[in-house]
Amino acid sequence: MQKFSTPLHDAAIQLVAALACLLVFALPARSGVNIQEVHSEKGITAWLVEDYTVPIVTLRFAFEGGSSQDPAGKEGLANLMSGLFDEGAGDLESDAFQEKLDDVGAEMRFSSSRDAIYGGMRVLAEDRQVAFDLLRLAIGQPRFDQQPIDRIRSQIVTGIDAAERDPNAQARKQWMRAIYGEHPYARPDEGTRQSLAAIAPDDLRAFRKSQFGRSGLHVAVIGAVDAETLKADLDRLFGDLPEQQDLKPVQRVDPRLGQEIAVAYDLPQTSIQMAFPGIERSDPDFYAAMLMNEILGGGTFTSRLFAEVREKRGLAYSVDSILSNRRYSSSLGISTATRSDRASETIRIIRDVVRQMADDGPTAAELEAAKKYLIGAYAINNLNSSGAVASTMVELQLAGLGRDYISRRPALLGAVTVDDVTRVARRLLTAEPAVLLVGPDVKKADAQ
Repeated sequence: MQKFSTPLHDAAIQLVAALACLLVFALPARSGVNIQEVHSEKGITAWLVEDYTVPIVTLRFAFEGGSSQDPAGKEGLANLMSGLFDEGAGDLESDAFQEKLDDVGAEMRFSSSRDAIYGGMRVLAEDRQVAFDLLRLAIGQPRFDQQPIDRIRSQIVTGIDAAERDPNAQARKQWMRAIYGEHPYARPDEGTRQSLAAIAPDDLRAFRKSQFGRSGLHVAVIGAVDAETLKADLDRLFGDLPEQQDLKPVQRVDPRLGQEIAVAYDLPQTSIQMAFPGIERSDPDFYAAMLMNEILGGGTFTSRLFAEVREKRGLAYSVDSILSNRRYSSSLGISTATRSDRASETIRIIRDVVRQMADDGPTAAELEAAKKYLIGAYAINNLNSSGAVASTMVELQLAGLGRDYISRRPALLGAVTVDDVTRVARRLLTAEPAVLLVGPDVKKADAQ
């Protein structure tokens, strides 16, 4: 559950917002991002980008783990926990904690994913000490009082109730169970009414203790702070946490392909989703796969799927493909939605485009255009604000890509050849995909 704690004082809001806007426009003008690696006395490592354009410090961090660590029968534990860190810590109950956070004009947030628990703070540099003291309490001494637990749990259940009336949300659950089976990735991150009801304060305390170990911690900081000052901040924030995490093992899983899941709903459109094999970040063919995906369906207005499905035939408003890389699984997905009486035609066209890519690969012109876009758009998509830079640095750490990845990335993409893309296309796209259809019965729709 992603949750923001924002200031209530108008003056603080206006000042932080104005300075943040300045920083958004200041960062892209940089010729590069100079990332320092900082090591504290207690052995905590962080990546730092010093930037004194405006007096703001932005901190992002992640602990490996996430909802894939939720115990069976208590699904939703990670998500619920992430919504409670600003609901009281140490001697401060929820209201008192929120008031102190408001007084210092800081923004604090926590969220969870399948593979990590994320946290962060943005604050004026002059208020960093007080704000970081509050963050230290939230990380190390969250209260998990019953009243906030009940309130946040109720909010999550309201979302679950709404999702039960959403055919696409229900189909997505069936899809995840079908392709991941009994793996934790098949379970809903938000849990269920039953699993949430089973979570007690002691479960939250034990889960936080198992997740919040320094061995799985990744930290990124950008803004008006120097390396020596940051070293002390890191030890203050994270130095009292256990050295090791206590994570349960999670096995890698390959999506179960070659199946069709049809979810019947009386809708004007049929949603279509396909899953093909994916590729790990560490695979030598990863950058070839990235470029292949861009040509196939990743490029919104320039891809082959867009040209064939929308531009030439008007079968859908949008169609795209995406490489998905989770810690324990990878896949390539294609998704679109079309008129129900044209669903079969749309699937046929998608299969034809996929088959042609697997058989013939890309043209030299397509590959060159994809390289230019993926190299040129990286800064716009990932480095366009202090928060984006910090988040990108955390993700690079989680992926094990190294501080020099941003500078190495253009060469890695530039070295890919047409033969490389053709090879990886045959490797990934010749498999029979899993297919999800959400809408009226396709055979009946075709007959109408």
